[in-house]
Amino acid sequence: MRVAVIGGTGLIGTRIVARLAGEGHDAVAASRATGVDSYTGEGLAEALAGAEALIDVSNSGYLDERAANEFFYASTLNLLTYGEAAGVRHHVALSVVGTERLARTEGGYFAAKAVQEQLIRTSGRPYSIVHATQFFEFVQSIADAASVRHQVRLSNAFIQPMAADDVAAATAGVALGAPVGGVVEFAGPERFRLAELVQRGLRIRQDPREVVADPLAEYFGTRLDEDELLPGPDATLARTRFADWLADGGDLAAAGESAAVPEGALPEGAAR
Repeated sequence: MRVAVIGGTGLIGTRIVARLAGEGHDAVAASRATGVDSYTGEGLAEALAGAEALIDVSNSGYLDERAANEFFYASTLNLLTYGEAAGVRHHVALSVVGTERLARTEGGYFAAKAVQEQLIRTSGRPYSIVHATQFFEFVQSIADAASVRHQVRLSNAFIQPMAADDVAAATAGVALGAPVGGVVEFAGPERFRLAELVQRGLRIRQDPREVVADPLAEYFGTRLDEDELLPGPDATLARTRFADWLADGGDLAAAGESAAVPEGALPEGAAR
């Protein structure tokens, strides 16, 4: 099967491309780095030519609602339009667990993600939306974003993170199947308090910063209720546990970018 991966040179995209290629599929890595821009439409017709499925793991480089909405609106419309012209039979988008809840209560970036999902739902195109929880690889970035001097102030909300490899495997698997016409959720096997998870990650890296659980702390500009980042009861749970991922050489700094969403969750920027 020929599959076009939009954002195919980012953290999740590279893993999806490698997995699909390893299974014998023709995976096309489409990003600005390969001459494809979903926002402007540059190179899209060529990237989607002959593709049976399209996986969108691109992401806005902005967290504010106006700029993020501009990206997702234009990019998603282009992908839907060019995809229909190319005969794509399955449009798959990676998004974030809790998008609808956070869009209603906080707006901002998550409101823009909700707009993206609504465009796909009402397009009339065959689709699947993958909701994933935050990635292990972003623990360091979460700490950096919440740091003030030598202290990290974090919400004490629950989080159920997963490895980027598991996100890629789940997304690729959905793309190879029949369109579900709705949302499928994936999450890690363990539940942590956000502050607890980050504290464990920093200790592994021998980072001396103090982690403080603060109910008023924001998570990338969003104030969280206790369960807003958790999946629903029907979510498929990945097998990789945080400690096992670390023991296998998982790199907390591998993402090298903002961790707003895994996206979801987060960032497979259009520039990649």
